[in-house]
Amino acid sequence: MNLVKNWWWKILGMLLLIYGFAAGLLLPLKTGITDASPFTAELGKNISIQSSGYNTFYTASEEHRAWLKLGDYSIAANSIEVLSDQGMTINFDIPQELPIGIEERSATLIIDNELDGTHLLPGAVYLNEAKDSLGTSSKSWEKDAIKSLNKQEGITFPYRNTLYETIRNTYFHVSLWFAMMIIFVVGMVNSIRYLSSKKMIFDHKASSFTSVGILFGILGLLTGAVWAKHTWGAYWSWDIKQNMTAIALLIYLAYFVLRASIPDVDKKARLASVYNIFAFSALIPLIYVIPRLFSSLHPGNGGNPAFGSQDLDNTMRLVFYPIIIGWTLFGWWIATIKSRTKTLEEKVS
Repeated sequence: MNLVKNWWWKILGMLLLIYGFAAGLLLPLKTGITDASPFTAELGKNISIQSSGYNTFYTASEEHRAWLKLGDYSIAANSIEVLSDQGMTINFDIPQELPIGIEERSATLIIDNELDGTHLLPGAVYLNEAKDSLGTSSKSWEKDAIKSLNKQEGITFPYRNTLYETIRNTYFHVSLWFAMMIIFVVGMVNSIRYLSSKKMIFDHKASSFTSVGILFGILGLLTGAVWAKHTWGAYWSWDIKQNMTAIALLIYLAYFVLRASIPDVDKKARLASVYNIFAFSALIPLIYVIPRLFSSLHPGNGGNPAFGSQDLDNTMRLVFYPIIIGWTLFGWWIATIKSRTKTLEEKVS
C-alpha cells in the first residue's frame, strides 16, 4: 500500500510522457497543399494550376472538386487532372471582374475529395487586372457556393503551411515552458517558507526545484532554437521573446552563482531565498508582459494570438495538456530526489 502511495504519481508522470511522445510523434498530420503554381493569374483568362498535396492520396479518390475563393465568393474548377497521389492540374476560368465589394486579390485554393477531405492553401493565386481586353471567360463569382465538403477520417493533427511537421514541437518546446513555470513557482514558495520558518529543508527544496526549472528552461530554449531554424530560417532571430527568455534564465543562473559564493550556510539560504523571489518576480514581466508590447514572430505576442484554433485543435489538446502534466511530475520527481540528497549530505556532514 505504501509503495502505491509513494509511486503512483511517478508512474503516472512517466506514462503521460510515454503517451505524449508516442502520440505526438506518430499520429499523422491532416492533408494539406504545400504549393500551387503559377502564383498569379489575370482576370478574364484561363489558368492551369499545378497543385502539390501533403499526406494526400489523389489517385485513390474517384471524385475531386476544387475552387478559388475570395471572401464569401468562389468559382469552381472547369476540370481536374490527377497526376499522382500528391499532384494534380486544376483548370479555372477566372471571371472578368472581382466580386462586388471584394478588394482582396489573393484567392484561396480549396480541394475536396471523399478520401482526403477538404484541404486548402490561403493566398494561392494573386489575381491581376488583364493586360488587354480580350478576356474570354464567361464565368462569374458565386456566393456561398462551396457546400457538402468532406471530412478526413481518423485522428490527425492540424496541417499548417508555415509549420508542416514541426507543429509536433508544440508538445515539447511549449509544454516544457509550462512545466518550467510550475516548477519555478514551487521553488519560490519553498523560499518563502524558508524565510518564515528558517528550516533548512525548505531551502533544499527551493534550490532543487529551481535547478530543475532552469533545466527545463534550457531544454525549452534549445527546442525553440531548432524550431526557429526550420520555420524562421535561423536558430536565433533576436526575437523579443527569445531575448527576454535568455535574460530571465541568466537571472536564474545567477541564483546558483550567489549560492556558490557564500560559505556560511544560514546566510546563503537567507540571501538565496530573497534572490529566488526576486528572480520569479522578474520572470513574469520578462516572458509574459514585455514581449506583448512589441511585434514578435511568436504566437501570443504583438497582437499575434496564441492557443486559438490556428495553434491547437481538440486533437492536439489531448496530447498537449497531458504531456505538460507528465513533464511537471517528472521534474517534481527529480527535484525531490535532489532535495533528499541535500538533506542526507547535511546530516552526514
